[in-house]
Amino acid sequence: MNFVLLFTMIVASIILVFAGMLVARLISPRTHNRQKGEAYECGIPTQGETWVHFRAGYYLFAILFLMFDIETVFLFPWATIVKELGMKALLGILFFLFILILGLAYAWRKKALEWK
Repeated sequence: MNFVLLFTMIVASIILVFAGMLVARLISPRTHNRQKGEAYECGIPTQGETWVHFRAGYYLFAILFLMFDIETVFLFPWATIVKELGMKALLGILFFLFILILGLAYAWRKKALEWK
């Protein structure tokens, strides 16, 4: 394997990222005023407090959704070749599903799935 090429690609990507950030800093307009720091939504001036606290449960709910969504993505390729892989693959996917079911049971027990 040619590690010189890999090293060159890594160095080039780091240089390109920093070059892009430098160019953006040099050519971007800079204005500082009070209105710039305000929240903007649809051109309507904000009323009241703009910083609203969200419960962590919403984020946990979203993370659980992503976890089970990705599980489905892993199941599709397995399902297409399950006959070719045999019993070993079936046991492997059953173990995978068992771990996910344990995670779901844990989230259910901790009441992470209740929408309040």
